[in-house]
Formats: sequence, C-alpha cells, structure tokens
Amino acid sequence: MTRRDELIRVLGDQGAERIAQRAQRRENAREARRKARADLAEWRLWLVAGCFALGYAALAGQMALTAVAEPEEPALEVAGGPPPAERAPIVDREGRLLAANLPTWAIYAHPEVTARAGIDAAEAARLLSSALPGIGEETLRARFAPGRKFVWVKRPASPAEKQAVHDLGLPGVEFGRRETRIYPAGRIAAHVLGGATVGAEGVDHAELVGLAGVERRLDDALRDPSRAGEPFRISLDLAAQTAMTEVLEAAMRDFRAIAASAVLMDARNGEIIAMVSLPDFDPNARPDTRDPVVAKTRPMMNRAAEGVYELGSTFKTFAAAQAMELGLYGPETMIDTTGPLRIGRFRISDFHKMPPRMTLRDVIVESSNVGTARVAIAIGAERQKDFLGKLGLLSPTPVEIAEARLGQPLYPANWSQLSTMTISYGHGLAATQLHLAAAYATLLNGGLKVKPTLIPGAPAPTEADRVISAETSRHLREMLRAVVAEEKGTANLAEVPGYEVGGKTGTAEKPSAGGYDGGRNITTFAGAFPMSDPRYVIVVTLDEASTFKYGRTWRTAGWTAAPTAGLAVRRIAPVLGIRPAPKPLDPADVAGAASGARF
Repeated sequence: MTRRDELIRVLGDQGAERIAQRAQRRENAREARRKARADLAEWRLWLVAGCFALGYAALAGQMALTAVAEPEEPALEVAGGPPPAERAPIVDREGRLLAANLPTWAIYAHPEVTARAGIDAAEAARLLSSALPGIGEETLRARFAPGRKFVWVKRPASPAEKQAVHDLGLPGVEFGRRETRIYPAGRIAAHVLGGATVGAEGVDHAELVGLAGVERRLDDALRDPSRAGEPFRISLDLAAQTAMTEVLEAAMRDFRAIAASAVLMDARNGEIIAMVSLPDFDPNARPDTRDPVVAKTRPMMNRAAEGVYELGSTFKTFAAAQAMELGLYGPETMIDTTGPLRIGRFRISDFHKMPPRMTLRDVIVESSNVGTARVAIAIGAERQKDFLGKLGLLSPTPVEIAEARLGQPLYPANWSQLSTMTISYGHGLAATQLHLAAAYATLLNGGLKVKPTLIPGAPAPTEADRVISAETSRHLREMLRAVVAEEKGTANLAEVPGYEVGGKTGTAEKPSAGGYDGGRNITTFAGAFPMSDPRYVIVVTLDEASTFKYGRTWRTAGWTAAPTAGLAVRRIAPVLGIRPAPKPLDPADVAGAASGARF
C-alpha cells in the first residue's frame, strides 16, 4: 500500500488532497528560488564582464594618451603639505649665472631606533664620524645620547656624504631632500646678491628664504611658483663687476685704504651695471659676525648702498647747476673768491690759494670752497634744500636691495645759512654713493631724473621728470670735462684718452669726537663718460687712502680716487663695448702731411 493510499485510508479523500496541494506549493517555491538564484548569478556575471570591459577601455585610452603626450615628471607628495616652490636662479644682464640651487640632503636620525637595533651611541658616533669627517665623534655621541628621539646629523650634506652614510646601513638614520643656494662667482657681487638661508623646515623639505641684498628684498618674486624655475635677471654686468672689484682691490693696496666702494650706473635710466664694496665676503660661507676681525672690518656692510658719508666737493656740482638753472650765474660769471670767508666763529677757506675773482666754471674746475659758498648764499637755504630733495638726496634710494633702507641721508634739522654754505661743498650732509650716482646721472643726461635700480629694462625718464634744463646740463658737462681734461683741474689723473671722462673730486675729513679728523679722509670721484653724450656715471670712494709723492703724503681725492676711477674706466669701457674715440688730428700735422704728399 502506497503512502497516498495509507493517507486516504486514514484522513479521507479531502484531507489527502490538501496535503498534496501543500507539497506542490513547496515544490513551486523551491523552483522559484532556484530560478532567482540563477538569474542573479547571470546578472552578476554580466556586471563583472562589463566592469572588465570598461577597465580595459580606460587602460587602452590611457595608453593611447601616454603615447602621444609629452613626458612629464610625476609630482612628489611630501608629508605635511606640498614642497615649497623652487627658488629662481639669478642671472646678470647677459644671462650669466649669479645664484642657483644645488640639490643636497639632510641627514637625520631616531636614536631610539638605532639603540633598539643593538647599536649604542658610541658605536653610532664612530661609524658616522668615519663617513662625515667634518663632524667630531664626541659631537655625534652627544646627539645619540639615551632619551633622544630625533636629531639632525648633518644639513646640508652633499650627495657623496649622503651615499657614505647610506652605505653604513645604520638603523634609524634617514635622509631628506634639500636645496642649497650657491653663488658661482663667490665674492663677486656678494653685497648685491646678499645670500639666502633655510626658513621653514621639515624632515622632507626646507624652504630657502632671502637673508640680505637682492635675495631678501625680492624674496617673494624669487619664490613665485609661476616663474617655474625661470631665471631672475638683474642689471649687473658680471664682467664689469669683476673688473671694478679688481681695480678697487689694487687701489686699496696701492693707497693703503681701509675700505673702497664704487657704483657704475647707466646715465639714461639708472640701471646699476656694477656696485662693489670692499672688504667683502663669500655668500657661500658667510663670516661669523662675532669674530673680532669681522666686527672691526665689517665685510658684510654694503658701503655703496647703506654707508652714508660726507662726499666733499662732489656736491659743488649741485650748487653750480642750481645757480645756472635759477639764472643767478652763468659759466663765465665772475665770483668773489677772496678768503677766508668768516661766519661767526667759523671760517671757510680753500685748500690752496685762489685768485680773488674766478668764473663759476673755474670755481668748479679748481674746486673753490669760498666761491661755492658765495654761490650757495645767493641760492638760499630753502631753495637749496628743495633742489637737493628733487635730486633724491634727502631720502633713502629705492634700489632693490634690503640694505638700501639703511642709507638714510643725514642733514641738519636746522638748515641754517652756515649749513647752506658747508653743504654746498659737501660737509654737513651725508649720503650714499648710490645717491651721488643717481644725482649725477640726472644732471648730466640732459636734466631728467633717474632712480637707481637693479631691474634691467627700466624705462627712460620723460619730460615729467625734468629737474634742470638741457642747456644747464650741457654747461655742467663742459665744466666737468674741464675738471679732468685741463691741467689745472683737480681730477686730471682720471683722464683716459679716447673716453672723454669728466667729473668732480671730493675730499671730506672723517668725523671725530667734537669735530673732524684732518688725518683721515673719505675721498671720492663722481663723473661720467663720454661727456659729449654720457652713457655711464661712475662714483669711486676710498676710505683713508693716501699716497706719497714729491716728498709728501697726499690724502686728497685728486691723488687717490681720481686715478682709481680712470683705471676703472680704462678696464670697464671695452667690456661694455665702448670704443675709444680717435684722437683729433693736429692741423699742423695735417698741413705737414699734405705738403709732403706726392701725387
């Protein structure tokens, strides 16, 4: 008997039918679940296949783009944020390298890690000192003392030093990338460039920030990410800068000067072609200011841009220019030069005896203090101060080095009549060589004011910048040319045949307690070349220079600064592409040659 028959017998026909229906429903449900699982598996299979297809399509597309794209270095992700922008190189006006970045390393260590590896402080110090001979073993042992969690071993380290330490395989010693600022020309242009140092620093990177000079004043521009490593060009000419440095070094030796400085400027727009200050320093290894010798000689002081000095008779040019511009005097106007000139308890006299009357031209050529003081009296204190202010001689220069702000001219709060007279011949107002160079450029380029700058391509001044007339400027050029060209001129030792050098000497006694020290002078030559159409202004200053000639010691600018400036022009003019003008033919020689000619 079957189970169904048994159920019918027990439950009857209806009960058995209900049981059969329930069984069929369960079977249908099982079949439905099996079909749903099969459909889900098939959908998942299609999904996976679709993902694979999309992945392969993306990979193929990327490979195609890579094949046609320009190669590019991957970006470096550094913990703690992106690395700082690379500092731009600095080049001179001709593209010659003045400052650049050198890849280096920082070596650091986790002493606890080293100790856990079974290497004690003494052993770590011994191994590291063998790879880094510049660091003493005792110093390294102190750094790896127990309890220290992090120490700098050396920064910056050269690639060779990094490799030597790497080869030791010391646990806990690691390396971070760095860049070191280097100056290929060394001491040349050190005061202009200044230097850079490490700013914000992490184990994986460190930023370079300006410390002095152009590096500090133009720090933002040099770190600008948009430059993308493009060199930053300045107006210096490296060849002219080198030649000027060598000339000043020779002058310091020959004249036993304790310091020297110079500025070479484009007379047309104020661009600085050379700026030298001695003693100087190497920005690759800045000296320790705590050293007594360094403290005394002050090699990091930029004497041309921040040193304010009384510049002596170079200021007489300003008095002559203003007098002619005001119509008070012409070049041939006679001036009373009898001396000494007494103002209260003060006496103004000349270096040597002068004629009782001289033209304005000869007052400048022979450098009469008395004559210049009388001119200043005619000008008056208020007008003199206003004129010197227009020339930029009463405020710091805007040149793009950090130290320029320190070059604040010094002048009397009470600009009295006595001040007016002494300032006219360069005593009572102290300024920098940059001030003097810019003022001379303004007076000699036709009368248009220029501002000193280290940025090439500076625009030329316009009529809106006029300070004196073109005619007054022409008269000044003739006067200053005579100061050098004529035998009676105080600067005839600055003459360089073919270059039409013109200028003015200035000898100022250095201030001393309660007055001036007659045995210590600041001597200066300020001028331009060629004077028929000035291209460049040159200012040379020597500190406590002297020479022994004709049985006596000379400490005046005519014997020291003037010949130094002449030598500088002789060396630098060819570098700048200025050829000497041919010597004019003597009419007698021409006539003699013609009479002896054969036809």
